[in-house]
Amino acid sequence: MKKNTAILINERGEINFDELSLSPVMSENVELIKNLFEGDAMLRTRECKNAFNPEIHCTLFFMDGMANSELVDGSIAKPLVEMIAPPCETESVADFIAEKVLYAGEVKKSGDVSLIAKSLSYGDTVVFAEGASEALIVNSKGWATRGVEQPENEKNLRGPKEGFTESLLMNTGLIRRKLKTPDLKFEMMSIGTRSNTGVCICYLKSLASDEVLKTLKERMKKIEIDGILDTNYIDELTRDNPYTPFKTAGVTERPDVVAANLLEGKIAVIVDGSPSVMTVPYLLIESLQSDDDYYLNYYFASIGRLLRIISLLITTITPAFYIALVAFHKEMIPKNLALSISAAREGVPFPITVECIIMLTVFEILRESGVRMPSNVGAALSIVGAIVIGQAAVDAKFVSAPMVIIVSMTGITGLMVSKLKGVVILYRLLLVILASVLGMYGLIFGLMFMVAHAASLTSYGVRYTSFISGKKIQEIKDIYLRLPWQIMKTRPVNIAKNLVRKN
Repeated sequence: MKKNTAILINERGEINFDELSLSPVMSENVELIKNLFEGDAMLRTRECKNAFNPEIHCTLFFMDGMANSELVDGSIAKPLVEMIAPPCETESVADFIAEKVLYAGEVKKSGDVSLIAKSLSYGDTVVFAEGASEALIVNSKGWATRGVEQPENEKNLRGPKEGFTESLLMNTGLIRRKLKTPDLKFEMMSIGTRSNTGVCICYLKSLASDEVLKTLKERMKKIEIDGILDTNYIDELTRDNPYTPFKTAGVTERPDVVAANLLEGKIAVIVDGSPSVMTVPYLLIESLQSDDDYYLNYYFASIGRLLRIISLLITTITPAFYIALVAFHKEMIPKNLALSISAAREGVPFPITVECIIMLTVFEILRESGVRMPSNVGAALSIVGAIVIGQAAVDAKFVSAPMVIIVSMTGITGLMVSKLKGVVILYRLLLVILASVLGMYGLIFGLMFMVAHAASLTSYGVRYTSFISGKKIQEIKDIYLRLPWQIMKTRPVNIAKNLVRKN
């Protein structure tokens, strides 16, 4: 820092804005901004002197790459230089420039140095005028953004193909296009002591629960972290149960999904710089629902949902169930099948539990490598790797053929419930260990623990498994099956204030 700027740094090494203030002398304000952003090569400065009114002497600051240079030139610099009419004697220079000179759509005055620094970093242009102790913050945001395109991880057969981008303002616009009502509310806040990331809370006022909204706001205000780069930061820092493997907040990159959640009384959180939007509260059954369920015929949608529920059971239980039968309960296996399994395992050097864990680990490595590799290489790598490694392992008597079948079935069904990937991997391993020690009893105890843990969770005050207690048709209409829209007359219970869908 330069002279007289020692007070800018507090004991934590951060800029202490409380000790800073603007001056009526423009040169001092200019020096202050230059000191604040010393070493920043992107800071641009332009001095504007009006030929007709010598008292109109201004200095502009903006960030290259964040501000729209055409707006800066045409709506700010040009009017300041070419303006002819002088200000009234009773009118301040700042008010005169803001109200009668600048062409920009949004102009506000501020003497808060912290706000000025944040606005400048976010793409606004800051104007200092000689004799004014307040700066003008002019909206000139214009950074480059990615175009609206279909999300890679949430492709659907029918329905809208657009997805969120990294621009918060563009994302709010995509939601507004879906819900053209004044009941749609957007509330802004800034999180992160260094990143100052813009975060937007979005909800329908007549539907969103006041208790959930209050809880979410209070928790977000308590966040103390230097930077927020994605919605997952907020999810982890505000969730009810911070150490559970279950996801208790929804995440999507699709505007239509967010709009559908808002219509059910849920709340969305949008983070500037992230294409992922968080929705709360979140129920366990939502992990088994698909976007296409509401764009396809309800018969096919219901079949698909039932298949996902069955796949969840298969991918979680099958390895542990197989180990329990082979290691502890051989009498439950048909004779011919038992002989076939015994013959296949002859010569395998590892116990069945070790064999299972090795194969599950290899499959997860192949799956993860396929995801991380480029799309044109990843699919081929996964298929070829699974076939070659599986066949070679069986031929070398490293693993048995039945175990390859079990792991393959487990892996394929796991792809059907990708939203529960982390939970499935963790509990599958737990069940395998319990089944290898206690047999079928271990499997049952593990399942009881898993169900009890899920039932004990809440998502921002709403019970995570509240759908299980539903008895009436309107309470289970969109749980295990997707019924026709004519029957789904109410919103989910315990979430929305107004349950009737037509209102």
